Amino acid sequence: MKIKALYHWTSIIPLLAALFYLFGFLNNTTFSNITGAILLFGTVLAAVHHAEVIAHKVGEPYGTIILAICITILEVGLIVSFMFSGSEGAQTYARDTIFAAVMIILNGILGICIWVGSRKYKEQFFITKSATTYLVSLVAILVLTLILPNYTSSVIGPYYSEKQLIFISLACLTIYGSFLMFQTVRHRNYFVVKTPDDTLHEAAPPTIAQTIVSLILLIICLAIVIFMAKGLSPVIEDFVENIGAPRALVGIIIAGVVLLPEALAAIRAARNNQIQSSINLSLGSALASVGLTVPAISAVCIYYDIPFVLGLDMKSIILLALSVFIVMLSLSRGKTNHLYGTVLLVNLAAYIFTVIVP
Repeated sequence: MKIKALYHWTSIIPLLAALFYLFGFLNNTTFSNITGAILLFGTVLAAVHHAEVIAHKVGEPYGTIILAICITILEVGLIVSFMFSGSEGAQTYARDTIFAAVMIILNGILGICIWVGSRKYKEQFFITKSATTYLVSLVAILVLTLILPNYTSSVIGPYYSEKQLIFISLACLTIYGSFLMFQTVRHRNYFVVKTPDDTLHEAAPPTIAQTIVSLILLIICLAIVIFMAKGLSPVIEDFVENIGAPRALVGIIIAGVVLLPEALAAIRAARNNQIQSSINLSLGSALASVGLTVPAISAVCIYYDIPFVLGLDMKSIILLALSVFIVMLSLSRGKTNHLYGTVLLVNLAAYIFTVIVP
């Protein structure tokens, strides 16, 4: 997408969404809900577009880091909005959304990227050390946040005590911060691969003025998304309840809304024979979705004294372990093929199906 599009739909849609919300048009009617959902999704797309403009200016691997942090801010905003709705099961939305985001990224986004790229190029090559670095950090954070709470004894149930939450939050930030240092300073070359097609697909970088405008619009978009999501949260909850699905489906919907724009960017990179960028986007987002979201939600829950359910049930742990194991095997050789993508997509289908039909 050309940078000049910055002044078209990516600024008009957030403006319309802001006016729609501020003038009270978001009410409990079918037309209002549909219009609000369209404007919400359009604003998410606009936010990610502005993040891409900034990322293009700063280059790799900083660009993918900015995109991952942008997605995390959106995720935290949506989770907090749903948690404050006060509805039944709201205390599990954070866990369900984090788990859904990880499953969608590992199986869905990464699976589609591998499948699409391999169907077009048969095999695509990436730096194995980058994938290993992502997975080492991700596996440690996943176990500490989503599995270990089931086996602590300070608090009964899949919870951490306040002291444990503080420690786990610091542990997540330490691992994520160390990874960023590794990615951007010590071993930046592990995450940047130049392909023969790079010069063909590389657009001119935006100017400083365009980058500043995108930064301002990005902040505005993030605020609009959070407020719109808060207004639409009862609608999504009622929809899930009306179709008779478990509350965990709300987490999948939240994660899907947040991750779809980045999924499109990752798939586009895979189609351009830039599978390294796809892996950076996918695994970087998974790492940020847990490593940054858990500390942020923990701080909110501690401040407002809200129960924070973190531990997964055994079925979810099995699916998570299967997904991580398949991804580790798929990325262990430094090249991809369509079979890896197919298996990951089947894992995603199994996850969604067992949520709807437990």
